[in-house]
Amino acid sequence: MSAPALIVAAHRSGAGKTTVTLAILAALRRRGLKVRAAKCGPDYIDPAFHMAATGEDSVNLDSWAMSGALLDTLMREATAGADIAVIEGVMGLFDGVGGVQDQSGSTADLAARYRLPVVLVIDASGQSQSAAALLRGFASHDPAVRIAGVILNRVGSARHARLLTQAIDALQIPILGVLPREDAITLPSRHLGLVQAREHDDLDARFDALARLAAEHLDLDRIIALAATPHLAAGEPSAALPPPGTRIALAQDAAFTFLYPHLIAGWRQQGAEIVPFSPLADEGPDGSCNACWLPGGYPELHAGRLAEAGTFKRELATFAETRPVHGECGGYMVLGQGLVDAQGARHAMTGLLGHVSSFAQRKLHLGYRQGRLLADCTLGREGDTVRGHEFHYASVIETGNDAPLAQMFDGEGTELQPAGGRRGAVTGTFFHAIAGR
Repeated sequence: MSAPALIVAAHRSGAGKTTVTLAILAALRRRGLKVRAAKCGPDYIDPAFHMAATGEDSVNLDSWAMSGALLDTLMREATAGADIAVIEGVMGLFDGVGGVQDQSGSTADLAARYRLPVVLVIDASGQSQSAAALLRGFASHDPAVRIAGVILNRVGSARHARLLTQAIDALQIPILGVLPREDAITLPSRHLGLVQAREHDDLDARFDALARLAAEHLDLDRIIALAATPHLAAGEPSAALPPPGTRIALAQDAAFTFLYPHLIAGWRQQGAEIVPFSPLADEGPDGSCNACWLPGGYPELHAGRLAEAGTFKRELATFAETRPVHGECGGYMVLGQGLVDAQGARHAMTGLLGHVSSFAQRKLHLGYRQGRLLADCTLGREGDTVRGHEFHYASVIETGNDAPLAQMFDGEGTELQPAGGRRGAVTGTFFHAIAGR
């Protein structure tokens, strides 16, 4: 049975919705509730923090990349066996792919599809009564999206709080909390977002601080009462992608961390076994496996160690002679000839593909992508379409002469250049797969 759920959204990126979400999750768990969480849109890092805060897996829900059947499957999983589920939004509440109704990837799509209440986080710094006008606009923008309450974040003083609440009271939208500026609980970031949950050795202390903040400044009872059971259509469970093999060697360590949990869960549900290994520990893929997957991550932070991992390189090359190997983003970089780090030093990678990638001159590549496969591979059959996203700062400085893996299109369907590479059984791309469509 599905647990009651709510969505924590914001008027823009950077308003503090991740901090507020984590504070709510930590506080509810400390009340003894079994809490589940989910993340709207493509994101690896926030769900890891959700899992650390709740002790339960957190899934991604993406209305642009996923079919309705897959969305419903994952929503059922996200709200199963819990007392309450909290879904963290992405960017601003209504932000998504332009011109695509109900399938834009926006937080609002989920709120409307599942008829879930939205708690809107507003960064109140630099404004007072104007926050009421902002809230009024969000509340009236789409009648299918219900703003059930507001949390005012980064409030500077008692006077600031009074001006805000006096203006918002006239809207008859409940104020569920007023959070002061608290730099001490801000999570550190790096170039792809927050520093990953697994890299913090003080997470319990941070969650304790967030729980105390929520207990002191948020109306948790009212937040719990707002949650509603999601409206789910009846249907059969749906998987995102077919498994690339029956036993999949999966690189997993500090350099290879970015693989969506719904992909692994779907592979397992279809009968595949996952066999992890660590390139940083100089391990190669298990020889009993019939496919190998190198996820994204931060190979640029570990390029020296990967360059010296001779056993990993040799065993991966042997594996690739007879079985498919696929690399996504960071994994794609490691499959190339070399990787140039931020200091300009070049490190030899596996050489199974011909390109060289570089961080010496960072350039952001960001956005939804849909790829039409140009050959049979681990992602599907030739001609299949796979939806996903790019998010990286690396650039290819030497292209090599490998055949491209996919004809790429952006989220709005505009044709881009062919991308990725394939050589024999080895394939790779900067594109992170979310689901087939």
